[in-house]
Amino acid sequence: MTLIAILLGTLAAGIGSVWLAAALSFGALGRYTQHMLSLAAGALMATAFMHLLPEAFESQAGAHDLFMTLLIGVVFFFLLDKAELWHHGHEHHHAEEAPHDHAHHHGHPHADTVTRVSGSWAVLTGDSVHCFGDGVLIASAFMADMRLGVIASLAVLAHEVPHHMGDLMVLRSGSTNKRAALVKVSLAGAVTALGGLIGFWLVDQLQDFLPYFLVVASSSFIYVALADLIPQLQKHLSARETAAQVAWLVSGIGLVMLVSGLAHSGH
Repeated sequence: MTLIAILLGTLAAGIGSVWLAAALSFGALGRYTQHMLSLAAGALMATAFMHLLPEAFESQAGAHDLFMTLLIGVVFFFLLDKAELWHHGHEHHHAEEAPHDHAHHHGHPHADTVTRVSGSWAVLTGDSVHCFGDGVLIASAFMADMRLGVIASLAVLAHEVPHHMGDLMVLRSGSTNKRAALVKVSLAGAVTALGGLIGFWLVDQLQDFLPYFLVVASSSFIYVALADLIPQLQKHLSARETAAQVAWLVSGIGLVMLVSGLAHSGH
């Protein structure tokens, strides 16, 4: 039963986020991108601070070790971000223009077609690795608690949407075919399920390390929310736009609490 839940959760997060990203990128919903960022930031922080971390700290693992894992995790994701930024900046010859690893997503047109295509493959490779990691983290959450797994799947889905929107933009810059871009990114997203299967086996074998898996997942979500999503929202806006931004952020937190409550009552 848990394995089926992991497969459903990873496929929903991996492929569902790609299709939602396509609807936002290619459809009439493109103007709501900023709201999606706010919603994702709230959902990620709520998932990390209200569910994953408390679950980890209720275990037998020592608080000092868990906090050390959290710190190492945040630093690791920072270094990973830097490596991706350097790689893409070096490849596209405009590292100075990219404030973070998704900056290239927003479609600076490149004159050199070969560079565009290789950039597309770099994005797909990076996306596959990232999705594999998401799958392992979702499996860890499901193994701890079915409710946590549902929340983790939804949180991954929410935070992957802006990411996949960028991926689709990069692929479109090298190809005019929307369908080809969608299929390629969907295949990368499907790697989430592979990560879930391996995660199921790993966590089953290494049950004592489950709290550390949960803390690593938290460090990923916290880093993405605070270093990736929120800085994109730090713009000078009107009072009305700022109120909307805060409302969407709170909605993301509320959504996680709602899903948690529903999953818990059905648990």
